[in-house]
Amino acid sequence: MADFNKILTPGDYENGEINVVIEIPTGSNHKIEWDRKNACFMLDRVEPIAFAKPCNYGFIPQTLDEDGDELDVLLITDQPLTTGIYTKARVLGVMKFVDSDEVDDKIIAVPADDRNNGDKYKQLTDLPEQLIKQIEFHFNHYKDLKKPGTTEVKEFADLEEAKKVITDAIKRWEDQ
Repeated sequence: MADFNKILTPGDYENGEINVVIEIPTGSNHKIEWDRKNACFMLDRVEPIAFAKPCNYGFIPQTLDEDGDELDVLLITDQPLTTGIYTKARVLGVMKFVDSDEVDDKIIAVPADDRNNGDKYKQLTDLPEQLIKQIEFHFNHYKDLKKPGTTEVKEFADLEEAKKVITDAIKRWEDQ
């Protein structure tokens, strides 16, 4: 397997397009993580099925969030994507998130070329309100059975705030 951090860039993030590597498919309760040291995916743990992911979960290569991992992405698609693929995605916004007192923001994006939906999602407010509620609920509660009260969705913010988060994460990567 290739090292995504060596072969992919973050993408054209200044124009709202990023590269996203998929770790966890929509509907999975497997916590699959990119192991940067070994350049491969690993099954970190199996979560309770009640806390299966409401959307695809991945990361932007060559970035580091404040928690020390690559910057996370919630990629909205109609069908689950496979672990280990990458795609170009259009950034819609960011979910400002804290996990165990660490900033762990999530970029929200859709495929850059989504002909099934007619590329109708251009900004966060274009997504169904119920989907945003499900994402918020999931991330506020997915650790409740083991570590209750350790996660908090602070807010959902627009494309400009997402670009700032991505820019900061790229700088952290470059400074390491």
